[in-house]
Parts: sequence; C-alpha cells; structure tokens
Amino acid sequence: MSTLARLAACAACIAALGAPVRAQDVRVADNAPQSYTVVKGDTLWDISARFLRDPWRWPDVWRLNREQIRNPHLIYPGDVVRLDYVDGQPRLSLARGGAAGGRETIRLSPTVRSTALDREAIPSIPPGDIEPFLSRPLVTGPEGLKNAGEIVAGRDRERVVRGEGDRIYAIGIDPAAGGLWHIYRPVGPIRSHDLSEQLGYEYRHLGSGRVERFGDVSTLLIDNSIEEVIIGDRLVPAPRETIVNYAPHAPSRDVDGRIIAAMKDVTEMGRGSIVTIDRGAADGIDVGTVLAVYRGVAPIPDPRPNDDTPVIVRFFDQTTWYRKDKFLDVPEERTGLMFVFRVFDRVAYAILLNTSDPVQVGDFVRRP
Repeated sequence: MSTLARLAACAACIAALGAPVRAQDVRVADNAPQSYTVVKGDTLWDISARFLRDPWRWPDVWRLNREQIRNPHLIYPGDVVRLDYVDGQPRLSLARGGAAGGRETIRLSPTVRSTALDREAIPSIPPGDIEPFLSRPLVTGPEGLKNAGEIVAGRDRERVVRGEGDRIYAIGIDPAAGGLWHIYRPVGPIRSHDLSEQLGYEYRHLGSGRVERFGDVSTLLIDNSIEEVIIGDRLVPAPRETIVNYAPHAPSRDVDGRIIAAMKDVTEMGRGSIVTIDRGAADGIDVGTVLAVYRGVAPIPDPRPNDDTPVIVRFFDQTTWYRKDKFLDVPEERTGLMFVFRVFDRVAYAILLNTSDPVQVGDFVRRP
C-alpha cells in the first residue's frame, strides 16, 4: 500500500471515529415528542426546541453539511417531524403532508417542492421581528456608496426636504437593477467596542422610491419615507426579499466578539431585541449562526485571611506597611442566545433569543 493510500485510510478511520462523537453530546429536550405536525406560524427554532435542548444542534441531528445549512430543506405546515434513534443516537425524519397515497417519509436534504408558494415554508425565526432589518440598515467598507445613485433635485426646486408622495430626480439609476430603490444617508463609522478599530461605515435607511422614468436623469416617486429626504441622499437597488430559512447552527470556528450597538436607545435588552456585533463574514459568521451571550462579572474581595508579605510604602520621612487586597475572579455568566440574520464583512445583525437576564452593549458573544 502506498504512503498516500495509507494516509487516506487513516483519515477515513479518524473521520469514522469522529462522526459519532460529534452526535453523542446532542441532548434531547425533556418531554420531547415522538412526532410533531408542523402548523402555520411555527419556526425552525421553535420546532428544534421541541426536540433538542440545544436548538442550534439541529444540523447535527439531521446530519446536514455546510452547503445544506446555507440552502436548507423547506418544511411546510402539515409536514410531520419524527424523532427516533439510530445506534442509540437521536435522529429526525420528515414526513411530507399531503403526499399521494398518504405521508411520504424522507431523509432530510435539499429538495425541490412543486409549488410557487415557497413563502409558505417555515422560516428560521419569526420574519416579522426582523423584516425592517433584512435589507436595512446598510454597512459598507471604507469606499462607501461612491457608485450608488444620487438625488440631484426635487420637482419643487424651492423646497429643501421631500417625503412620501414627492417626486425626485436622480442620476446613476440603472434600469437593469429594477424599479424599486432604497434611499440612504451616511451615518458614520462603526467602531469596535474599545473604539480602536473601524469595522465599517453605516448608512441609515430613509425610505424607498419607485422609478417612473429611466434616463440620464431618472424620475422617482417617493412611495415610503421614514425620515425627510434631501438632495445628496444615495439610492441603492432594493434587494429581493427572501425568507430566512437557514438552519440554526453553531459557528464553524471559535468566536470571541462583543455586542457593540442596540437598534433601540435602551440600556438593557431582552428576547426579540436587535443588536449589532463586531464579528462578520471574515470571522466565519453567516446567516443562521447561533451565538451565546455572556456577561462579565467584576472580581469580588477574597474574605479569606491574607498571608501575603506586607508592602512597604515610604512617604517623606514616614513608612507605612500594608497588605494588598486580594480578589477572586468570577466566571462569566451566560445570559442568552442570539440568531444572526444579516451579515457584512466585519459586523453582523442578530436577534436575541432565550434570554435569562438583561443583555447590554459590551456583553461578550461566543460559540455556544
């Protein structure tokens, strides 16, 4: 046997031994059902929590690979999720509701369903909680939106600000990008928690406009405005809205980040709050990544007798002896989980789930 063949055989053995170890620590939820019929309003996260103590272990139980996580199966109301055991390890299977001649049990893998109603598929998390943030706000690199469309005038030249129902003139509008465009204004740089590093440049979403006439100078009607619109604001093609049905999963590698901002001006956050973290695609984060939130705890005084050697302090002609106080380090406390739903290069947006204590800006985010 050649050296290459021996290495391949050794690698196969290691993989075979490692696969069951990975699944052995998957814990089934208390009172997990043997089966569950999916209903409208369910989410992948809720269904996962019915069967597993750790919902982000969903891909492990289904044995999904990374590509399947990014382009997952679709589960629909009426489908039945079943729990059984293979070699003592929990496994899930899916029975399609309404299959010809009854239900069809299938192995979970990327599939195509003969329907144009994929929006009926069960999403990862409630879409209403994150819908305003799916395509906005916007974070760019240092170059900003230099090649974006730009508002150059309004139909009423004497007015300074515009809003819903007003017509505007813009340049840089490409007909190939479609007729709906989002309006943005620069906010400023996004910095790391300690302010030492710039992670991106944020643009605030102001509204949207629909093109009435394409040209070197295009005419748009503002059909939705959150704030006033002014000359110089930038225009970006509206992305296609897609259902967030990525399987919840742990990151592919260790993560050590911080919460750097909250979407609302609050000091404490709980379930359903939207936060910004200082980790993104460059750190292995993708849509569906689940991270644990940890709160740092200040050291506490050590009540035990202090036998350390006293320290001598001299001040002019006086000499003082004292013992330095001793403190005990307290482990960080886990306070919740978050689900990442929008990712940029160095930052990402996430929604808080399953919080046990208030979450604050500055808290740590790590692999669960």
